[in-house]
Amino acid sequence: MTQLTSIQPVPGLTRFAPSPTGRLHLGHVLAAEAVWSMAERLDLRVLLRIEDIDTTRCRPAFETAMLDDLRWLGFAWDEEPVLRQSERGAIYLAAADRLRALGLLYPCGCTRRDILAAWGETPAYGPEGLRYPGSCRNLTFSDLGMNEPAAWRLNMSGALARLDALGRDLLTPIVDAAKPFNFRELAETTGDVILCRRDIGTSYHLSVTVDDAAQGVTHVMRGQDMHDATAVHRVLQALLDLPTPTYAFHPLIMAGAGRKLSKRDGAEGLAALREAGLSPSQVRAIAREAVTV
Repeated sequence: MTQLTSIQPVPGLTRFAPSPTGRLHLGHVLAAEAVWSMAERLDLRVLLRIEDIDTTRCRPAFETAMLDDLRWLGFAWDEEPVLRQSERGAIYLAAADRLRALGLLYPCGCTRRDILAAWGETPAYGPEGLRYPGSCRNLTFSDLGMNEPAAWRLNMSGALARLDALGRDLLTPIVDAAKPFNFRELAETTGDVILCRRDIGTSYHLSVTVDDAAQGVTHVMRGQDMHDATAVHRVLQALLDLPTPTYAFHPLIMAGAGRKLSKRDGAEGLAALREAGLSPSQVRAIAREAVTV
């Protein structure tokens, strides 16, 4: 069986894990600031991970520019072989197969239009957006056929029932919090998320959970918009017998109308600031001061 935790855990380890789908913007700078600030305060090593599972959008040129920008900003990480998710498909499939063997995954060929039609006039929404109504929950892989184009969904109610039977909770340590946070209710309201996408073979939820364990990550810093998604990762950690990191959540830079700053709102933001002659310390200060949420 392929090992999911192939790298020995090292106490005091965090990571910065960008996706090379465009040039860095101020939101990335703020995220990096949060990671390295936490690492300095808690005496953590920092690894760099390239989250490039979306081969339709990720480009080597973006990765090269991204690394150059990070070095220019003054961020340093452990110079060991950088983990690239695009090279780890077999590892993610092994994790999915373990969940499938437990009867917790099912194939789903529904489109967003199908999901909306199934809800009718009262679509339900959760932390992940439009919730899946469970239309394919009773399908088996033999029903649809392994070669049919389908996503693999996690049966969340089945997963939580299994964890209850095993006596496992979803209590999660949070940096600087007096008590751990229980992600149980968020997991229930999230519902049946996709763990294997039909186009790239895995999902962010599955790959990030497996990779944090494989790299021995003890602390995870992520944006506040990822708080609810952490419930899915906690469920997967408990099901796959993987360790639980301590989590922290940094504020966001918003682009307006309640939207988080994204590449479409300023993909050339950092490049433009560099070309304008700003220093790394000035750019990092601008990112810190731009926080709106």
